[in-house]
Amino acid sequence: MKYFFTGIVLSVFWIQLSAQQRPKDESAGKGKITGSIIDSASKTAIEYATISIFLPNQKRPVTGTTSDSKGAFVVRNLAPGKYRMVIDFIGYNSRVADPVTVGESSSAVSLGTIILAKKQDAMQAVTVIGQKPLVESKIDKLVYNAERDLTSQGGVATDILKKIPQISVDVDGNVELAGSSSIRFLINGKPSTAFGNNIADVLQSIPASQIKSIEVITNPGAKYDAEGLGGIINIILKQNTAQGINGNLSLSAGSRLENGSFNFNARKGNFGLNAFISGNARLAANTPSNSQRTSLDTVSKAQVQLDQEGSYLFKRHGLQSGLGFDWTYRKKNNFSGSVNYNLFGNNGNGSVNQTQVTTVPGNSGDVLSSVSTYNPAYSSFRFYNVDANLNYKRTFEKEDQELSVAVNSSYGNNLIHSSSTQYWQPQDSLFFGTQSTNPGEDRQIEGKIDYTQPLAKKTLLGVGGKIDYRDITSASQVLLFQPSSNTYLYDSALSNNLNYKQTIYALYTEISFPVWHLFDAKIGGRYERTNINSYYSNAPQQVPEPGYNTFVPAIFFSRKLDDRQTVRLSYSKRISRPDYRDLNPFVNTVDPKNITAGNPYLQPEIGNRFELAYNRDLGNSGSFMVTAFYRTSDHDIQPYIVYYPTLQVGDSVYYNVAVSMPQNIGLEKDFGVNLFGNLRVGQRINVRSNVFLFSRHTINAIDPGYNSNSFNYRINVNGSYQFPHDLAAEFFGNFSSPRSEVQGKYPSFFSYTFAFRKQFMNKKASIALTATNPFNEYVNQRTSLYGPNFTQTGLRQVPYRSFGINLTWKFGKLEFKKEKEQNSAPEESNG
Repeated sequence: MKYFFTGIVLSVFWIQLSAQQRPKDESAGKGKITGSIIDSASKTAIEYATISIFLPNQKRPVTGTTSDSKGAFVVRNLAPGKYRMVIDFIGYNSRVADPVTVGESSSAVSLGTIILAKKQDAMQAVTVIGQKPLVESKIDKLVYNAERDLTSQGGVATDILKKIPQISVDVDGNVELAGSSSIRFLINGKPSTAFGNNIADVLQSIPASQIKSIEVITNPGAKYDAEGLGGIINIILKQNTAQGINGNLSLSAGSRLENGSFNFNARKGNFGLNAFISGNARLAANTPSNSQRTSLDTVSKAQVQLDQEGSYLFKRHGLQSGLGFDWTYRKKNNFSGSVNYNLFGNNGNGSVNQTQVTTVPGNSGDVLSSVSTYNPAYSSFRFYNVDANLNYKRTFEKEDQELSVAVNSSYGNNLIHSSSTQYWQPQDSLFFGTQSTNPGEDRQIEGKIDYTQPLAKKTLLGVGGKIDYRDITSASQVLLFQPSSNTYLYDSALSNNLNYKQTIYALYTEISFPVWHLFDAKIGGRYERTNINSYYSNAPQQVPEPGYNTFVPAIFFSRKLDDRQTVRLSYSKRISRPDYRDLNPFVNTVDPKNITAGNPYLQPEIGNRFELAYNRDLGNSGSFMVTAFYRTSDHDIQPYIVYYPTLQVGDSVYYNVAVSMPQNIGLEKDFGVNLFGNLRVGQRINVRSNVFLFSRHTINAIDPGYNSNSFNYRINVNGSYQFPHDLAAEFFGNFSSPRSEVQGKYPSFFSYTFAFRKQFMNKKASIALTATNPFNEYVNQRTSLYGPNFTQTGLRQVPYRSFGINLTWKFGKLEFKKEKEQNSAPEESNG
């Protein structure tokens, strides 16, 4: 593995060196032509317009480029002389500038603003020719254009996420951003109660074919909500704003996953409608596992060895649908809204054989007792919710002056069933069992307002505020088996109910401005007031919550070294509030040897993050990015295991039990570097590599002396080859080192995928074949944990091998022009 790791690091640096050492075209000069392209009617920038440069009386261009997100373009390396320049964009009349003279003394020629007018005849069907890059580095975020991802076709959202720089996904679909699992997830820039229940279920129930792009913001500015130590991940679903009717259909079948999605868009004039429906199913798969725990009973002076071996059959399903509209009134007033319905769920059942051997510590190892049990268990989870939002945006005559108001609401219901039993062996007699039903409701509504005001050239002031209200109720009824009567009776110690109300008031202001010609700056501050009113029926005492204040500064500096190189330095403060599941003191005894419980006395985590980033555009050869960060997390929250020889819960006593409960561990310090390189070799080969390295130091305030120091790394490689006749092949490999926490190591993860895609029907349809881990049936997940008086090792064999086929069809008019970013960007949602 160390040779593989070293090779990948060197390959990424070779991308940078190869660009610097590439022989220059001796005929090229130092001249350049610059300008910007806008729409004649809306005066908005046109992105990805094609600029072609011709010599006089020549039919083949000598060079060219495309416009960026602001409509700007630069054509470099021109020798002195006269040129003819042609600007083209789908749906617009071509514009010719002839002649353009590049002189000897003045090598830079500025053409100013170039206006393109739309063609009068509306096109009914257009084939998209140009493509966005797979990964785009914006001024304050990274954008992964999932539509161009081949190996993720037929997969789900987590298959896309694990390809994005600084993001890692484990075998169960749990996501980390820059080494932190505290992430603010948004869909189309909006929050949803779906993410407050089971994030892994939601992400693994969204088909990859439904996702247009994913935005990642590791150091959000003051305009963004302060929640999430790792940052913000915004999932943008597909939507087309072209005139007329268009849409797409995607269907996937496979040995492990099956999904499908349908999108429909209709637009006439200034009014548009969009609708979608998608579904996903993870087929039932069996997961074998085993674990060994050695613990010391300091009271009885006995050593206990607990061996567990079993398997678990698990399946998952999801359904999402939505309807939305947008309407522009008199050019400056835009109204938009949507209603979405989501349904997620999973089922699992399995059994475990346990053997517990108690011995005398020391060399003798005399056996005091040996007990064997058989433990079957079942669980099911269902969640559905409705998200609704309404937005208004007002623009003004002055460029960049804008007012936006929005109301977002989300209402969700969930239901959890579980049961477990234990039988003495070999007698096969029932002596322990639980049955539980846990319904809950989650309601959230927020209102927000944002306003931006230009103060001077390139100086922009932004102010805004938000109110977010959340009301969560949950009731758990647990029945406990009574051996004396051979019946199940209500257990008040295990049953509980909660009512959790949280209100957040936020105000922010930020200003962006140039500092002479040295660099651009954005400085802001955000104030958040959090009020919590909670009730937990089983808490030893209710937690007084007077509320707390959080001030979140954000500072951002950016300098363009030249047209292709940018350096950024930023700082932000973040907060991670414990959710109601971590706070709920519900005691889960499905496995009476491994109990889990919530902690109503948790405090929020407070994080500070510094980031230094360097981006280099290598032109037609690719791109290169380096990001370094340092982050501290005070009151860091982690699941923490404590061993008890005996534990009393209500009237029941549990023996030789490990209790896992979230705790404020102490202080965590992380330092890391992310390297990303994209190399294009000719017109057919593209290679991307991402290397994420970081060290983690955790100071344990609960058990002093049990501190943790670890080095972690994640590597992925993505290579694609474009064959003739619209056939493409792609390979993706991903490895994550074991994740170290304060009590030990959690599993490493390695996966690889092959994919082939054939386009036909003038590229409106495609068929793709995928194979994931075809040579390995299982991904082995090894865990090693320790704490005062116990050590524990475990192995889970997760079935991961899969084969799939995907069919995609696009119909109607396709639009090449990118939507205006503010229509979906999370910064417009003010959190």
